[in-house]
Amino acid sequence: MTEEINLLQFAHDRFDEAAAYVPGLKQGLVEFFKVPARSITVCFPVMMDDGSVEMFHGYRVLHSRVLGPGKGGIRFHPEVTGAEVVSLAALMTWKCAIVDVPFGGAKGGVRCDPKKLSEEELRRVTRRFISELGDNIGPHTDIPAPDLYTDEHTMAWVFDTYDMLHPGESNRAAVTGKPVELGGSLGRRGATARGCLKAMERFIERGGIPGLSALAGARVVIQGFGKVGSVLARLLTKSGAKVIALSDSGGGVCAEGGIDLAAVAAHKRKYGSVVGTPGTGTVTNDDLIGIECDILVPAAIGSVIRVDNVDVVNTKMIVEAANGPITPQADEVLRANNIAVLPDIIANAGGVTVSYFEWVQNLSHDQWTLEAINRRLAERMTNAVDTVFDKFQALQQSVPSEEQSAIDLRLAALTVAIERVAKVTLQRGIWP
Repeated sequence: MTEEINLLQFAHDRFDEAAAYVPGLKQGLVEFFKVPARSITVCFPVMMDDGSVEMFHGYRVLHSRVLGPGKGGIRFHPEVTGAEVVSLAALMTWKCAIVDVPFGGAKGGVRCDPKKLSEEELRRVTRRFISELGDNIGPHTDIPAPDLYTDEHTMAWVFDTYDMLHPGESNRAAVTGKPVELGGSLGRRGATARGCLKAMERFIERGGIPGLSALAGARVVIQGFGKVGSVLARLLTKSGAKVIALSDSGGGVCAEGGIDLAAVAAHKRKYGSVVGTPGTGTVTNDDLIGIECDILVPAAIGSVIRVDNVDVVNTKMIVEAANGPITPQADEVLRANNIAVLPDIIANAGGVTVSYFEWVQNLSHDQWTLEAINRRLAERMTNAVDTVFDKFQALQQSVPSEEQSAIDLRLAALTVAIERVAKVTLQRGIWP
């Protein structure tokens, strides 16, 4: 079996499923929440290192400003599309609502292959993209952050470009995920992974996985050894879990007794991939998701667990550290197989949470301690999991027993988010 990968349709279908459980939701609000407030497409030339000129396509979508200014990352990837960015911007709206930060959802991307571009070429692409967006981004309008194949270095270029275009203003809050020296927050680099860890811990504490009472001793498989997966692997190991397999875009490695993460990191720095790390076996990314484990963590790209491969999944729990790694049809199979899914809307919300902390620090010209940031992050992630888990239980109790299998954590999380955004929309009133 195969399924068409239509990210925008996936987003709409999942929204419709959750909206059906929000009593009294007006049809006009349904349409309002499904359509982005603003979509921008830009095309721009960039001078390459060899003197040639190449055209690039970029996107920035603001889904909602009901809760506050737009917030969302900028990704560089050769397969970035407008539909993908629209769907991810909507996901950010619901994610911000879940962790109760005053942002709406936004997302951006440039269609390019960063692995084939020099640092100078990436700098020119970034600067030209930001200049094309102009005043459509800003500290009180739409605030970018890092995402796939962008990092704090990229955000430094974003900040500098915006600052050059807005002289005489305090512009640090115009972008988050910056280097600490430029106003970035302590703890931002590992925030997504740390938030994911806290969400996993709390979900297990709430009894979300039968037979698993703590992370200590759990056997974990991580697909993706990048900014999120590598940090999460270290945090899980410190928590007593055993990472038995992990991968990057070049393939994966496995070791039944647990992987030496320092050796993997050293091998990847030297050879560009985790594959071939001494003391490990080799496994493909396709086979990785079928390894028997307690927790499977997709931490790379979207739609890696699909209807054509979901049957090989052999785990008790999937944690979506990446955005959209499971397709809707695969979700149905996982529910039927009693495999719990901690959805991206909660699992990877640590990044936007600490981005919010950075924004607050920039606006107040302050810098918090790492201890304070990690404490606040843990509180918000714990509260988010508790809220969603309580909604999950309430929804299951509200329907006949034969319908309970259709209720999962993703639906519960979206229901909470839609309720919150709908309530604020009506409190504000429909302008004019």
